[in-house]
Amino acid sequence: MELSTKKVVVFDYGFGNVRSAERALARVGAEVEITRDFDRAMNADGLLVPGVGAFAACMDGLRAARGDWIVDRRLSGGRPVMGICVGMQILFARGIENGVRAEGLDEWPGTVEPLQADVVPHMGWNTVDAPAGSELFAGLDADARFYFVHSYAVHEWTLESHNPVIEAPRVTWSTHGKPFVAAVENGALRATQFHPEKSGDAGAQLLTNWIGTL
Repeated sequence: MELSTKKVVVFDYGFGNVRSAERALARVGAEVEITRDFDRAMNADGLLVPGVGAFAACMDGLRAARGDWIVDRRLSGGRPVMGICVGMQILFARGIENGVRAEGLDEWPGTVEPLQADVVPHMGWNTVDAPAGSELFAGLDADARFYFVHSYAVHEWTLESHNPVIEAPRVTWSTHGKPFVAAVENGALRATQFHPEKSGDAGAQLLTNWIGTL
């Protein structure tokens, strides 16, 4: 199947740079639609969930648009979903911002908490440490740089697979003060803390890789 035939919905729930994501996906050959329509989001080849702002507010917006149900149902059927920035963070169990604890989608255990660094937010280009066999980072050099804008992150990864039939999640790390989770590949669910749509050629390659898995 050609890349141009892959249909991707950028889920529009009020939080995220949906136009930037749309342009970046279209540039690498996807057929893109920005919508919160239930049926279109459910039936697309890929669903991209962006996110900008506070964890709790993003979760409220997602629930109001039934995005939490859509993500859960897609993943239950093995249908690809990708989260970006706070769209990645809300996939974890919980987030703590300014002392406020909010429940996430709980697709992965873990807590999104303030970055442990001298300079916050982490804003700008940084390298990542991708694991062997990564599909998202295939074809990218080890010194490829991606664009980050965030003040919160997950610093510990605790989900492991002990079933030899089920592939263990692939976790990519980056460092700003302390190592944090920069990307996850877990079956049909993929996510990045950085913004591939703002990461130039490296980001375009990553999005191409994702579309190629749909």
